[in-house]
Amino acid sequence: MGGVVGKSESLRKAWMPETKLEAKMVEAMQRRASEGTAMKSFNSIILKFPKIDEGLRNCKAIFQQFDEDSNGAIDHEELRRCFHKLEISFSEEEINDLFEACDINEDMGMKFNEFIVLLCLVYLLKEDPSALHAKSRMGMPTLEATFETLVDAFVFLDKNKDGYVSKSEMVHAINETTAGERSSGRIAMKRFEEMDWDKNGMVNFKEFLFAFTRWVGIDDVEDEEEEGEEKV
Repeated sequence: MGGVVGKSESLRKAWMPETKLEAKMVEAMQRRASEGTAMKSFNSIILKFPKIDEGLRNCKAIFQQFDEDSNGAIDHEELRRCFHKLEISFSEEEINDLFEACDINEDMGMKFNEFIVLLCLVYLLKEDPSALHAKSRMGMPTLEATFETLVDAFVFLDKNKDGYVSKSEMVHAINETTAGERSSGRIAMKRFEEMDWDKNGMVNFKEFLFAFTRWVGIDDVEDEEEEGEEKV
């Protein structure tokens, strides 16, 4: 007789991506996971926060360049022109999917934090080396190390390399770092809940990225800028 499969494990095996874009993200992340990760613990991710924060803020100049009407958001047409200038050859359907996935407020415009997530997804999905040369003319290589660190962090958390992070994997990652501390389980749950936006018990790379922009304070910068503009 075979062993009984646990409920969470059977659910995980039956998990299916909800969109084409999510399926591509999962496939790309599974390929990347096969290469391994340089991260040794959850603490090693936390220690990289300042450098990641600095790297992501360097996106601001790129964001402002493509926010042609300077309204603080990149609309669909601005994004298409952005891709054209960066010589990133995505189909119209792929551009639409990326825009819809990253415009989380559904206000038909990507704010700075949403644009960061989009660029990182492009980095993950784009395998054409010639595209990287095009990006270099826009100052993108400085961001590639930051994006690679974020991919590496996700791979570290995704213990079974299926392209998603589950609640048990998050607990496992934090317990490795904080062995013996009673609070570690609560910390893991809190961090997981911050990532799992749709509350389906599984975190994909896009959800992870949005949580990360909050953790390093990118959202706070936007709020401060908006408050400053209102006072002027």
